[in-house]
Amino acid sequence: MKAVILAGGFGKRLRPLTDQMPKPMIEVMGLPIIEWQVKWLSGFGIREFVICVGYMKEHIINHIGSGSRLGVRVGYAVEEEPLGTGGALKNAEGLLSGQSEFFMVNGDILTNLDPNRLRDGGGRNSLALVPLRSPFGVVEVNGDSRVLGFVEKPRIQDRWINAGVYHFTSDVFAYLPENGNIEVTALPALAKEGKLHAAKYDGIFWRSIDSHKDIEEATKEMQAANIK
Repeated sequence: MKAVILAGGFGKRLRPLTDQMPKPMIEVMGLPIIEWQVKWLSGFGIREFVICVGYMKEHIINHIGSGSRLGVRVGYAVEEEPLGTGGALKNAEGLLSGQSEFFMVNGDILTNLDPNRLRDGGGRNSLALVPLRSPFGVVEVNGDSRVLGFVEKPRIQDRWINAGVYHFTSDVFAYLPENGNIEVTALPALAKEGKLHAAKYDGIFWRSIDSHKDIEEATKEMQAANIK
């Protein structure tokens, strides 16, 4: 089974780093995000990849190449203009012919979650959910307004967010736009028809790299989780 990595975006919030390289090539603990992703997924048995590239694509293609250095096989779907997450996957359809199912991953996340939990026998379109993390520290108080303590950026257990890791069947291509984001096109349409499922992941490492601070925090968390 193949995995698609969406790696064509501009990463504007990470400038000036992304003035020199695409976002998936930003290094965390000495390795580009995209290399971490290939290592993570190959650790769960995935050996074939399709990387959707666009902005500064040469950096990714030159670094990953055929994938042989990492023990995998890699093909590339090139966006001549920005297509959005849905359009990027649609653009890769030819490289996924014959695949009844596949994984898809946003190119800016780091995680150690088990993607195979999303398959549920292979016949479902599904996405991974992780607990919402508060962007702020939380102050705990009692009924008398006495401060009991402080919790730094806790996970909010009753709220879940899209982790950017998906399992799709080939049926998804009928829902994809030529240009547009999957989050506002295909996913809502699949959900409305009752064809989208979710798997909740807790107690795992997950981090989206959206800011310079995320790079620093991801490094600390990966070291604490002994991710290598």
